[in-house]
Amino acid sequence: MTRTIVESKTRTAVIGFDEPFCVIGERINPTGRKKLAAELEAGDYSTVESDAVAQAAAGATVLDINAGVVYNSNPNPNETEPPLMTAIVELVQGLVDLPLCIDSSVPAALEAGLQAAHGRPLLNSVTGEEERLEYVLPLVKKYNVPVVAISNDDTGISEDPDVRFAVAKKIVERAADFGIPAHDIVVDPLVMPVGAMGTAGRQVFTLVRRLREELGVNTTCGASNISFGLPNRHGINNAFLPMAIEAGMTSAIMNPIALPVKQAEIEAKKAEVAATGLVIPEDMDDETFCQIFGLGSTKARAGKEMEAIHAANFLMANDPHGGNWIKFNKAPPKPGEEVRSGGRAGSRSRRRRA
Repeated sequence: MTRTIVESKTRTAVIGFDEPFCVIGERINPTGRKKLAAELEAGDYSTVESDAVAQAAAGATVLDINAGVVYNSNPNPNETEPPLMTAIVELVQGLVDLPLCIDSSVPAALEAGLQAAHGRPLLNSVTGEEERLEYVLPLVKKYNVPVVAISNDDTGISEDPDVRFAVAKKIVERAADFGIPAHDIVVDPLVMPVGAMGTAGRQVFTLVRRLREELGVNTTCGASNISFGLPNRHGINNAFLPMAIEAGMTSAIMNPIALPVKQAEIEAKKAEVAATGLVIPEDMDDETFCQIFGLGSTKARAGKEMEAIHAANFLMANDPHGGNWIKFNKAPPKPGEEVRSGGRAGSRSRRRRA
């Protein structure tokens, strides 16, 4: 049975056909996040810290670390990205004990991350491009780590799933030449947006089954790609993930967090409620208001995609007796309650008055 082992100093994550779905948290990535990119260039790691802690709390299995900032002061990522990767990896390891995924298109940054990471991180990524194969596969062998293999090559990304399968097969075979086993290859078959290609969902489900049955490899994807450009992306993602899991996909690079409701949204909703004539109690805090009126939460929490994944794990018999499902849905302690340190795990009791 194919099992890909990813480790931190104290924790092991197993990606496998009969394992719970592996969630690779994607938030520590400045691509498309101007605020985070500006912070990193200024040496401010506060968002990295909060994203690391929030993703771990939301149930991420592994954290992806991407330091791909193009500095205004120095546009050469070959110079700026390796030391930034080292700094972020060291910082995150000091905050959470999850295994890491070292993610970069800059070869020197990949090696910097591998040198700084504890345990056995996942390397992201290698493609079928000759230059990339010749640099990344020796790194995989040298550091004895698993690697994400993306199904595109020098010709680009093909819309033909047979071509993408052939690229994956080529990478697996080339890796074998370096003594890298198939269980250390996690193939990303490339999910196309269903809004642009109506067969994108069926394509990836078929590809995942072939990759599992014919190559014996684990798989991953950028989960949100499927819903790109569409309204209610969470609805599409929530349907896609369980279907992908049933097809045999074993991990995804995704955001496990439902982001906090913005204050402007809360104020707009309060004005809307007041306009109907309803009176909001003066002592009602924003969190209670958000819960009552279905806005979400003022705090980062596990997103709906995580709910879909936990349900799929249960239905696929990868959550024995539904323990993780029950834990995921357990209400947090109310004010005046506390978690006991002894007795039954997770039991709570109301404080007694002295």
